[in-house]
Amino acid sequence: MKNFATFLLGCSICFSLTFCYGGSGGPPKSPAVGMALEAPSGSANREAAMKNDEGLGHLKQEHWETSAGYFQDAIKLDPNLAEAHFNLALAYDEMGKHGEASDQFKKAKELAPNNPKIVDNDILKKHLSN
Repeated sequence: MKNFATFLLGCSICFSLTFCYGGSGGPPKSPAVGMALEAPSGSANREAAMKNDEGLGHLKQEHWETSAGYFQDAIKLDPNLAEAHFNLALAYDEMGKHGEASDQFKKAKELAPNNPKIVDNDILKKHLSN
């Protein structure tokens, strides 16, 4: 009888977790995960584009510091890669480094003033409205 009670308790915990998290296998991802940008397909500096895109993989796993390192490497290789500045800003924002995030958002917006995915981003607007 004791094993049956333990079994029922385990089932109820599993059910509760599935119900709370929608069966997705964990809590919802940060909004930053869906906002990150790949480097443009025709990027002049392929190595910088590859670093940016490697950083995306880590950002999507919410490895903020690791992704930030890749974005920083991309920026060193191509300081004009707006997507890397934008992605670095997202990572910094998630890490609570809001001053650094604002600086990177500003640079991304300067480099890509006509990219709506950058200039119309809500997190960017919050940082640059202060």
